[in-house]
Amino acid sequence: MKLLRSLLLVTLLGLLLIQLVHCEEAVEDEDEEDDDGTVEEEDDTTEEPREKPHYKKPELKGSQFFVEPFDNKADSMKRWVPSQAKKGGVEEDLAKYDGKWSFEEPKESPLIGDLGLILTSRAKHHAISAHLNKPFVFRDKPLIAQYEVRFQNGMDCGGAYVKLLSQQQNLDLKAFHDKTPYTIMFGPDKCGLDHKLHFIFRHKNPKTGEVEEKHAKKPSGNLDSYFTDKKTHLFTLVVNPDNSFEFLIDNTVVNQGSLLEDVSPPVNPPKEIEDPNDKKPADWDEREKIPDPDASKPDDWDESEPEMIPDPDGVKPDGWLDDEPLLVPDPAADKPEDWDDDMDGEWEAPLVDNPKCKEAAGCGDWHPENIKNPNHKGKWSAPMIDNPSYKGIWKPQVIPNPNYFEDVQPFKMTPISAVGLELWSMSDGIVFDNFLITDDRLVAEQYAEQTWVLKNIEEKASSSSGGFWTTLKSAADDRPWLWAVYVVVLLMPIVLLSICLCPKSGPVKPEDIDAQRKKTDEPSPDDEEEKEDTTESSGDKKSVGPGGDNKGKTSKSDLNAAADEEDDGDDDDDEDADEEGESDEVKEENKSSSPKKSPRRRKARKE
Repeated sequence: MKLLRSLLLVTLLGLLLIQLVHCEEAVEDEDEEDDDGTVEEEDDTTEEPREKPHYKKPELKGSQFFVEPFDNKADSMKRWVPSQAKKGGVEEDLAKYDGKWSFEEPKESPLIGDLGLILTSRAKHHAISAHLNKPFVFRDKPLIAQYEVRFQNGMDCGGAYVKLLSQQQNLDLKAFHDKTPYTIMFGPDKCGLDHKLHFIFRHKNPKTGEVEEKHAKKPSGNLDSYFTDKKTHLFTLVVNPDNSFEFLIDNTVVNQGSLLEDVSPPVNPPKEIEDPNDKKPADWDEREKIPDPDASKPDDWDESEPEMIPDPDGVKPDGWLDDEPLLVPDPAADKPEDWDDDMDGEWEAPLVDNPKCKEAAGCGDWHPENIKNPNHKGKWSAPMIDNPSYKGIWKPQVIPNPNYFEDVQPFKMTPISAVGLELWSMSDGIVFDNFLITDDRLVAEQYAEQTWVLKNIEEKASSSSGGFWTTLKSAADDRPWLWAVYVVVLLMPIVLLSICLCPKSGPVKPEDIDAQRKKTDEPSPDDEEEKEDTTESSGDKKSVGPGGDNKGKTSKSDLNAAADEEDDGDDDDDEDADEEGESDEVKEENKSSSPKKSPRRRKARKE
């Protein structure tokens, strides 16, 4: 019972938690709608179907280096240049950037009339880019780059990351390819079960001039839902002048760190390195233990003794048939009709187990079992002792790193002059929208409020109209630990029913009930009936007077009157008569009763 109560309590708590999450999701949606001011107060009348809001061009003020809301298809087609180059190191048929792009409204768009840049072909190399309004130079203000991505058909394998192309003279966007220099690359990438969130920047060695990619540490959160929920997500990268960085998805930080400490390989090389020209001396002994050179093999050490020998005490079992083979030709086998002795050779019946060996202790040559040889010592080897010449594990000596440098401001990267998408994808229908590059956080927040926030509100409202289960799934996507709660809540009723209906001892049987009653002296139905009959019978017997007359039906007033008239002597006689009548009736009942039936009652005689 305690176990059942505990399971029931856990189930109730889980249901309560799910309800709280459901209410929280509803409150969040209401708060967002109230803050935006796009939802009117509800009436008591029947709710009408929700109408999607129309797209409005965002009005942006402040510092901006690149803004692309795709509000005008003609202007966007002029600004964005598809690549006509070929990818290096790939077969000729696959080298072309022949992937298709389209400027159109996505299917099931949350805002009516909202256009976007859509990748529309599968298993193709895609490349398209656009110049910034003005180059971004890393000085004393942060870099804030953000854009929206929506995987309309989910994502099987491919990327949706952005390259911020390095400033260079005569940058030809038609020749944009995978080797075109970039300063920063960031965004989502997936193939199979490997989900990535890239942040890569290219750092120039101040000594040698070589450029090396630096990869930020991986985020610790779960990224699955961003590729599968088919909703619009906002990806934002912030790189600050103090060398710190933040990566946000939907205005929530998912990764952060330092350009000096949280990238691989590190920006600054080590001050000291192992001498590449140092070599281990020829007499350097790294053996910690060596065989004792003074030890010698004992004279009585016999290396010829085998490890196993036949048991000298073994005795052949009685009934062992030495002359009987283990296998004999099958007497029931017949030679095939198409067997040709000249062509196939002499026919022989297949061998089967000798039936005589099954009844006997064994057949064939008998050999005793092998046992370990007590005289076996194996090959002799000298015992190991400490090596007096041991010098430890050799390592090359450490010298100052001739290529050492210290860049205390890796934030000051190569200026950016263009935005590019250079992708390969097995999924189509990838929507890109609302690109922004600025150095003002307030501008980025205002732009997101006028673009992504509106879409997010509408997408949540659409998903919430899908019902209770859709809301639960959406909540679990945001809080993965809720899946465990769902499993517990769904399994608990099954466990409770199985415990109640299928106990460990199996179904309840009548014999088990009788046995339990015998152990606990619990009265059975027959015992209760017998007890009732005995009680009624005893009541009748007490009312029987002398001669078997039934006084049980006499009223209380009659009894009182009779008691007043009778004297003490008469009372004694009546008591004796009652006792005599009771004894006679008990004998009568004992004769007529059986151990398996309730005793009969003697009918009362009429007065």
